[in-house]
Amino acid sequence: MTGLQANSLFMKAIDHPRATKLGTIVAAQALGAIPGYIPAAYVTDKFGRRAAMALGYIIIIIGALVQTFTTGGWNMFGGRFILGFGGSFTGVAGGPYTAELAHPRNRAQTTALIQTCFYIGSVIAAWICFGAVYMRHTNWSWRMCLLFQVVVPIMALCVFPFVPESPRWLVSKDRVEEAHNILAKYHANGDKSDELVVYELQEIQEAIDMERAAAKGVSFKTFLETKGNRWRLAIILTVAFTSQWAGNGVISFYLVPILQSIGITNAAQQTGYNAGLQVFNWIFAIVGALVCERFGRRKMWLTSAIGMFFSYVVITACSAAYANGHEPAGKAVMAMLFVYFFFYDIGYTGLTLAYPLEILPFNLRSKGVAILLMCIMLSATFNTYVNPIALVSIAWKYYFVFLGVLIFAIVAIYFGFPETKGRLLEEIAVIFDGDEATLHAQTHLEDEREHDLKQMPSPSVSEVKDGNDKRV
Repeated sequence: MTGLQANSLFMKAIDHPRATKLGTIVAAQALGAIPGYIPAAYVTDKFGRRAAMALGYIIIIIGALVQTFTTGGWNMFGGRFILGFGGSFTGVAGGPYTAELAHPRNRAQTTALIQTCFYIGSVIAAWICFGAVYMRHTNWSWRMCLLFQVVVPIMALCVFPFVPESPRWLVSKDRVEEAHNILAKYHANGDKSDELVVYELQEIQEAIDMERAAAKGVSFKTFLETKGNRWRLAIILTVAFTSQWAGNGVISFYLVPILQSIGITNAAQQTGYNAGLQVFNWIFAIVGALVCERFGRRKMWLTSAIGMFFSYVVITACSAAYANGHEPAGKAVMAMLFVYFFFYDIGYTGLTLAYPLEILPFNLRSKGVAILLMCIMLSATFNTYVNPIALVSIAWKYYFVFLGVLIFAIVAIYFGFPETKGRLLEEIAVIFDGDEATLHAQTHLEDEREHDLKQMPSPSVSEVKDGNDKRV
């Protein structure tokens, strides 16, 4: 959307909307995603991670085609709304799928890399929009950009028949042998007797059995039932809202007005700067994802938030100086935007999804991701409505809101985000629930098993003599 807003033919096609309507069109993807997260969580748990992702990609393709072959602001809104609804399914299913299939040795890096893939699309989109600016006399200068949204979904649908299901989901559906085969294939080159595979399968089975025993009928209300789950929910909400209200939203979606406010008005310069920024973001997002296990999540979170705060202080000061007639300060803003995103990339980009995936137990993982993504979209929707109006009305003074959010984020991370480095997914629960919660679940499970045994008929004397007691 940043690149397309610099394309005069696109703006004409959507009827040159005023700030409020433009905000609504930009927000349409988030608005479409919000009603999709709850059904996406249930589809993901009931029918599997792969099925939910496949359904999401089909809906995304439909939304992309509507955007490509329509005109008018509200038609564009409809296409983006459909695309957002499909994206909720891929988002809710994709994160848990990756975390549950990844090898324990590189799970942290793998899950952190998920969010860096945003920049693959962002880089491609930015450079396509940059080149399309020079196609001055055809509507394909913007239609082509929107049509490219079908490429990745089509690629994904083509490979789905060849990728495995989540082993943890298979165990939850009592398909243990299938889960065992997948763990052996992807974690031990097919050796089903490998110690790691046997240990993982045992841990998964025990964790899911205990979760079933301790939380019958898991629902979204389960997040409020224990201290550990309330702690998890608080972290999810903090991550969701600060990831969007730390200033990145106004830069990501409204970079063109920001550049115009510091004197960069040429469309080629605007799209070129945006394209270069996306390449920069992608590189350092990958770097942050790859080192998160070495340095630890907590340290990466704090480095990211503190660095963003001081970068935004400089951006605010330089924007104020430019507004008061100091033109060189405009170039300083352009430079500091790169510094700001460096700190955002190394922490927030990867950990926004990876950290919640780690702290959530299996029975709450898809529902927790649904809450995370829903809150991200709600805060992004707020941004897309408010940001263009605030930028026109108070310009750089609006940045003080983001400074306040960053201060809150630093305090919340310091006091409320535990370190999860070096633990299996099933082991992280002890940090939040403690050993007592584990023992309680084990006791509950043993009581259930004892109850089941009592309900079974007593064996006959001949069965005992023959060693055929079914209860044993």
